[in-house]
Amino acid sequence: MSQHPDSPLPPTRRAFFLAAAQLGLASLATATATATATATATATVLGAKALGAQPAPKRAAAALPPMTVYKDPNCGCCTEWVSHVRKAGFVVTVRDTADMSSVKASFGVPSALESCHTARVGVYAIEGHVPADLIQKLLREQPVARGLAVPGMPQGSPGMEQGAPKDAFEVLLFDKAGKTRVFASR
Repeated sequence: MSQHPDSPLPPTRRAFFLAAAQLGLASLATATATATATATATATVLGAKALGAQPAPKRAAAALPPMTVYKDPNCGCCTEWVSHVRKAGFVVTVRDTADMSSVKASFGVPSALESCHTARVGVYAIEGHVPADLIQKLLREQPVARGLAVPGMPQGSPGMEQGAPKDAFEVLLFDKAGKTRVFASR
């Protein structure tokens, strides 16, 4: 049975073509919105550079693993350090505890390297006021180690920025046996 050219399509074919047309329009709208957003972002960056603005801080290419920070609930410098690593792109969960000794022992932090807070990121322990960029370097390089530590609480280290003078300090890489080597000096 042939159908007259002016007669409407059967319901199933009509629904198919209508759905296909709607999908095409939705895809076109999405592509247009994406292109507009990209052009706007590019223009904003180019305009900012022309005005002498500083570029936004670079983020690591790969997503950073989540970090868990163990700290005393009353420690203000620990809270400041958490803000520091969050600004660097880490997603941080804070666990307040009064029993920091068992946390440090469970992560294998040697007593000579102890500071006020301990963090876990990936397979590494982070002890004390370690700068976020060095944690990112540790995660990129993935050395065989237990973690990084900044023993004590050096003035001027992240979370301890309370004016001058600033102490020079070393960030130590430590292994399972407790041996250390200088990872960076600040």
